[in-house]
Amino acid sequence: MLEKSKMSAAELGALWTTYQKKTMILRILEYFISKSEDQKAKDLMSGLWEKLHPKVIEITKMLENDGAVPPIGFSKEDVNLDAPKLYENGFDIMFCRILKEISMGMYVLHMTISYREDIVTLYKQLTDITQTYYNQFTQYLLEKDLLPRPNYTNMPKSVGYITDKAYMKGTNLFGHKRSINTVEFGLLYHSIETNISGMQLMMGFAQCAKDEEVKKYFTKGQELSKEILKETTDILLQNNIQPPATQGGTVTNSTNAPFSEKLMMYCTYLLGGFSLGVQGFSAAFVLRNDMIAKSGVFAKDVFEYTMEGAKLMMSKGWLEEPPEMDL
Repeated sequence: MLEKSKMSAAELGALWTTYQKKTMILRILEYFISKSEDQKAKDLMSGLWEKLHPKVIEITKMLENDGAVPPIGFSKEDVNLDAPKLYENGFDIMFCRILKEISMGMYVLHMTISYREDIVTLYKQLTDITQTYYNQFTQYLLEKDLLPRPNYTNMPKSVGYITDKAYMKGTNLFGHKRSINTVEFGLLYHSIETNISGMQLMMGFAQCAKDEEVKKYFTKGQELSKEILKETTDILLQNNIQPPATQGGTVTNSTNAPFSEKLMMYCTYLLGGFSLGVQGFSAAFVLRNDMIAKSGVFAKDVFEYTMEGAKLMMSKGWLEEPPEMDL
């Protein structure tokens, strides 16, 4: 029987990052499960917790078996189950769905830098769990009328190629912008959907944060989401497209924090990284220059906001250091 190969530096980094994110998600799930009044939502989130918890134990054993000290991540100290409900109207499932979106992207990245069979298998299993629950969360929200479906369009009756560079300019001789295409619409729709939930998340975090610097940071994130929503919605309206009426959940009047400020800051940092990835993806597939320019501005603003958050976490001693390359 062949001896198991040593864990590579890339695999160590992937598992370390996965541990951070998974322990954060477990704490978020624990709070949402304790406050859920809808049995189906509670069962869905409990099912996800039961699938993810053993994976955190598995990652811990993998690291320890290779002589690595597991990261601290997020523990029971980072969640307050006695805190009143901070969000209502399906926000728990909406946010869990966004977390699963992030997970799908991260697992793809981590799998591409993993070579040891047991680690590849771990990411295949995590991917399967994530895709299963992402779909179940989506169907739950649709059934509860909490998640509108994207707009419909007439189906194409012919095919063709773009031969005029004015297609990218987006305007004709009279200065009229061409209609957005379905690929561009899909990216705009996704931006609106996620930023509505992001705005509500930041509103709740700001409302219960005690540290003034942290509170201001969350308020700034709320305003950034608002600005992206406004600009994106305006593009749809200019094209006579009704923007989605996603509820995004509701923030209660509670000022009791359900999570530690360390966890809330890390969660915001993670969402910022996800948003940057989406903006980069959009820039590659959007073919109207004015929209490309807006995407570039959004990316710059999100990047600066995310780096500001990283510096704030460092100043508070909340940003755990990844393993260094010790050759």
